[in-house]
Amino acid sequence: MATSTPTRDDRTYQDAEGVTTHYYVWKASKPRAVIQLLHGLGEHAARYEWLAGKLTAAGYTVYADDHRGHGQTGLGQYGGDHSKLGKLGPGGMRATVEAVHKLTGMIRAEHPNLPLVLLGHSWGSFLAQMLLNRYSADYDAMILSGSALLTLGHTNTGDLNAKYKHLGSTGYEWLSRDPTVVAAAAADPLMFIANGMKLFGIADSLRMLGKPAKGIEHDVPVLIQVGSDDVVGGVKSNELLAQAYLTRSGLSDVELIVYNGAQHEIFNETNKDEVVEDALAWLADRVK
Repeated sequence: MATSTPTRDDRTYQDAEGVTTHYYVWKASKPRAVIQLLHGLGEHAARYEWLAGKLTAAGYTVYADDHRGHGQTGLGQYGGDHSKLGKLGPGGMRATVEAVHKLTGMIRAEHPNLPLVLLGHSWGSFLAQMLLNRYSADYDAMILSGSALLTLGHTNTGDLNAKYKHLGSTGYEWLSRDPTVVAAAAADPLMFIANGMKLFGIADSLRMLGKPAKGIEHDVPVLIQVGSDDVVGGVKSNELLAQAYLTRSGLSDVELIVYNGAQHEIFNETNKDEVVEDALAWLADRVK
């Protein structure tokens, strides 16, 4: 699927604690729906420019914020001090979730007649799970990548690069089989090592834990995509997550796709075109 890079509109808003959140909009010419994209820990929304191009070409306008402590939002919080990236700031994890949900409300106000899809990667998928538990009525579909069941023993809280240290010394070898992705991550001044426990502290790390809610109010279709060699949750954890959405939450449409040999960042993997095509085919059947 060939596509050109769409025009990016850079915007800001203030959250409830007065933190200025930077976010980006890639507009489809004739949008069929809007996708709110949530990036992972240690990265930033602009890394998804390639994916935004694929999504806008397929008719999806994309919104993506730099979460608290990340990207331009984080630099603004800490006066440009890169060493403080990852620190969430006032209100911690709760405020981070609510700041993302504020953007949801802004999207709904700007596009009242379009379906809204939540797409979360890694830590962004954890935030998406928390949002679905609390605000399911605000979303029409959800896609999770690099996710996990957020219970002890099913989410890797250790050294995510341990399995891949023999491949290099950047600390990002775990992300993808594509060496250009690893090199770009290492060279990106807005990226940092994703050690959630160290960055967030025990209390905020524990606030992310929890199963999908019982009897989720709005029957949102969910797609879970994961690489078989993903070290964050892995196949078993995502199987349990899918099962929890079906049996515990009572959702009727939950699909899990596993990509053999793929690592954590499936949208930056050697088979990324396949991953995007699967997501678009799934969306086409559910978002009208």
